Amino acid sequence: GSVLACQGAGKSMELFRVRGEEEARKKLKRRKKRQREKAMKKAATQGGGSESDGEDEDTEDSVRATDELEPYLVIAMKHKIRSFAFAPPTASGSGAAKRQRGVSATSAAPQLSLCLANNSVEVVQVEGSLSEGGAPAGYSSLQRLELGGHRSDVRTCTLSADGNLLATASNNQLKVWNPMTGACLSTMDSGYGLCCLFAPGNRHVVLGTKEGALEVFDLGAAERIFSDTSAHEGAVWSIAMLPDNTGFVTGSADKTVKFWQWSVALLPGGGGAAGQRSLRLSHVRTLRMADDVLCCKVSPDGKLLAVALLDATIKVFFTDSLKFFLSLYGHKLPVLSLDISSDSTLLVSGSADKNIKVWGLDFGDCHRSLFAHGDAVMGVHFVPKTHYVFTVGKDKLLKYWDVDRSEQLLELAGHHGEVWCCAVSCFGDFVITGSHDRSLRRWQRSSEPFFVEEEKEARLESMFEADLEADKGGPQGSGAEAALAGPLGRVAAGEGEEGGAAPAGRKTLESVSAADALVDALEMAAHEEERHRDHQKQLAAGGKSGAVPSLAPNPMMLGLTGSAYVLRALSSVRASDLESALLMLPFTDALRLLGYLPTWLEQGSAIELSTRVAVLLLRLHHSQLVATASARPLLLKLHKRLHPAVQGLKDVLGVNMAALQYLQRASSERSGITTEQRLMVARKALAPK
Repeated sequence: GSVLACQGAGKSMELFRVRGEEEARKKLKRRKKRQREKAMKKAATQGGGSESDGEDEDTEDSVRATDELEPYLVIAMKHKIRSFAFAPPTASGSGAAKRQRGVSATSAAPQLSLCLANNSVEVVQVEGSLSEGGAPAGYSSLQRLELGGHRSDVRTCTLSADGNLLATASNNQLKVWNPMTGACLSTMDSGYGLCCLFAPGNRHVVLGTKEGALEVFDLGAAERIFSDTSAHEGAVWSIAMLPDNTGFVTGSADKTVKFWQWSVALLPGGGGAAGQRSLRLSHVRTLRMADDVLCCKVSPDGKLLAVALLDATIKVFFTDSLKFFLSLYGHKLPVLSLDISSDSTLLVSGSADKNIKVWGLDFGDCHRSLFAHGDAVMGVHFVPKTHYVFTVGKDKLLKYWDVDRSEQLLELAGHHGEVWCCAVSCFGDFVITGSHDRSLRRWQRSSEPFFVEEEKEARLESMFEADLEADKGGPQGSGAEAALAGPLGRVAAGEGEEGGAAPAGRKTLESVSAADALVDALEMAAHEEERHRDHQKQLAAGGKSGAVPSLAPNPMMLGLTGSAYVLRALSSVRASDLESALLMLPFTDALRLLGYLPTWLEQGSAIELSTRVAVLLLRLHHSQLVATASARPLLLKLHKRLHPAVQGLKDVLGVNMAALQYLQRASSERSGITTEQRLMVARKALAPK
């Protein structure tokens, strides 16, 4: 017999036995016989036959799915079934073709491999007979394949002081890893972990849970040795070690920050033996806050305690006296993570408003605010002994920043879900991130150098490509095309209805680069002209004494004048990108570019290009030029030079056409064949036979 498996969206799947052709025909005959008996009984009760029943019988000659398929067994698992596959049959034959349709051709009870939602694979053996009428005895689990990873979101991770151990926690498990090899060393049942840290000596881990408990785990025995369920009345969102390693600080949703110290307890019957000692936690003091505590951190010098609250503020206290010191305002949404630099001078905070802010701990001033992620910033960490920062967010990215220069260095993508946490090694040579996709990723510093400008260009290219992909779905006549359609009508290259050319204002990476190059050339030319004016003033003030040295040419401009350098940059723009590049120029730069056109027209340099630029800029900025009084002398000067230059170009073209006609006539006279004779020969050759 054969088996068909049907998988749903839940934790169970159903098996159907596929009947053979003879069995399906027998099932059909029995079904038709029951229908006839039912129709006869109905006719007897009503006192007459029914024609419609006969018509229904004629339409039931084909085999139904219920005739071919028989419900066989329901397999229920503890977790949702994501996919399945039948085990390869031992018998050869036509089984391969049937397996392609999801049917097992083996005559014995089948085996199935089930992929479950908790990242495990289970092999199930169906027990019982597949013969007609045989009832299945059930099913049993033969094998289970489980990886060492988490079965749910990785909510917190921390590295030991020497970077040789990694602890991660999810909703019900705490795992310890070797971060260099990726091997899972131990797995322990726990509460819903939100934060954790290694105790001094790296033999114990303290875990703060969503239920408000603090749990202590012995890594050697791989078990939980202590749990303080009354540590907090709300979720423990943050835990931070004291710099002297005598204890730690916890922040909770119950609006308290508590200080804890390490202690050792003797187990009953231990007698003081070393093997019977166990690590415990002692509550020392409590700092009560006005709102829920989301994150807390002690400065490396041990003087300050920073606490992030639900009201989007950060409060800074003196650690010894718990007296208030600073209040840091600026974030629009709650601060989800913060960290303090190794020199205890800077504090960096990451918020749900997608920004990170850098604060000075001397006066509490905000040094800089950076738009960091496309979604909430979930974690920020300084690289030890530097002012470099790693940030993670819900946009699935890990980013690397230099907060001294306020610039992003790297953007690392790899996760397929929100990144909840990260941990930086003591030497800053690798970073661990944990995500909603249940994976842990290790990012290793490589010896390959990278250049900030190249990384910035790559990010801009990806942003522009994303914008272009988004623009493809938008309307044709939006934005740039509407801007080009000024009071003087549409630009010729950009106009056209359905089936015409694409809008001239369609932004591309090349047009954006061309616009940037034009802006840079205009700014450099303006600085060069200012330098020349200053030199002329110095010459006028110095007289003929010759004390003023001559002005050296600017090597950045290749020794060209400002006008020649701008013309060189404009000539390097491709003709297809010129209109879009000019469209992206600000009005001030467009007015500055118009100022060079009369000089180029007077010199006879690139008359066609200058005319095209003049027409485009006048159409694009017509209303602003009319409203700007200072632009009137420039427009009059351009009008005076533009018409003669274009007329001269037209005359040159006309002279060239006359010369070509003269050469054609001279060639005809030498060959003795006139133009009319050539046309007659061509017409005869093209005429249909």
